[in-house]
Amino acid sequence: MHVAEAGSGPPVILLHGFAELWYSWRQQLPVLAAAGYRAVWPDLRGRGGTGASAADEVYAPSSMAADVVGLLGALGAERAVLDGHDWGANVAWACAELVAESVAGLVALGVPYRPRPPAPPSEALR
Repeated sequence: MHVAEAGSGPPVILLHGFAELWYSWRQQLPVLAAAGYRAVWPDLRGRGGTGASAADEVYAPSSMAADVVGLLGALGAERAVLDGHDWGANVAWACAELVAESVAGLVALGVPYRPRPPAPPSEALR
């Protein structure tokens, strides 16, 4: 997983949207670091410098939430504030649902919370 980071203090993980990279958050880098946070920008799975997988299921928000938990472990942190934009907001919401103990706070930009539907969208559309 490719990660850019700056600052020290409580971690804030910024999760980019679809067709974006960690670079989308470059303007926030000096601001969060100056405010006393450890700002962390990963390239999500299959984007930028982070490896891709041929298996479709690893791109589900639940699998990407596991990536965030793994990133926390690599940072030596138990919890972080998650800030997600677009697809990254879906990943942040999945973290809050599945590993709430790892989420100190959540900021979602552009994507409201939607509970899991009773049937997969592919079945509902049929």
